Amino acid sequence: MSIFKLAPSAMDRIAPLFEGWEESLIWSCLQGCMGEAWADREEHPQSARIILADFCYFAGTADRRLVEEEVRTCSREFLIMVPPLDATGEAWARQIEAVYQKRCKRVERYAIKKEPGIFDRKKLEEIVSGLDEEYQLKLIDEEIFRQTREQSWARDFTSQYADYEEYCKRGLGVFVLRSGELVAGASSYTVYREGIEIEIGTREEHRRKGLASVCGAGLILECMQRGLYPSWDAQNKQSAALAQKLGYHFDRAYPAYEIYM
Repeated sequence: MSIFKLAPSAMDRIAPLFEGWEESLIWSCLQGCMGEAWADREEHPQSARIILADFCYFAGTADRRLVEEEVRTCSREFLIMVPPLDATGEAWARQIEAVYQKRCKRVERYAIKKEPGIFDRKKLEEIVSGLDEEYQLKLIDEEIFRQTREQSWARDFTSQYADYEEYCKRGLGVFVLRSGELVAGASSYTVYREGIEIEIGTREEHRRKGLASVCGAGLILECMQRGLYPSWDAQNKQSAALAQKLGYHFDRAYPAYEIYM
């Protein structure tokens, strides 16, 4: 038996399986904004998979076919698989480990609460105003967009958009520059109807200078101005600590698997 790829118009068939997930990438796919979804059957599915960017989410009854089939169709080298947090999670985890064996690594990520209206505008403005004079904070424009495509450390800031025109319509981001060079940024990794998922990072030689804080604060302020929610999911404890500095609250740690194709 094969798995079935769902059309954007058919996302309602798997929406009940993902009920309770507080994850903007899942919402993005279910809303038809970004990403792709598969199910174990076309009608009344019992298992489902969503892939968006470098993330893969499962729901329903654990099904090896969804863990394995068609995962490599995008010629990707890396994928983060996230089992459900409910009672089915361990069964999905066993399937992931069985399929990928030495090519998968179990890690711990950190969920951040989604709480619209909690941000302190004055505090965020103070963080932005503390940027040293040798740096400049700018919204992502066409030139910055072009540079993100040319520098490996910055590609994920805009990689989910076909071109600058699409990013202009759907994306949002800021960068700190020094003498015209990209040194830190925060951008919409993905988008959903109500907001964005933040991608944030600093070029290695410019870290520990507070630049990520400035970018994060600047992007949150832009989202507030536009009525968008800036969702944050932390890869590590440092990212979680930065989120809390900017006004977010920690939710929970959760397991994920880094898969190397």
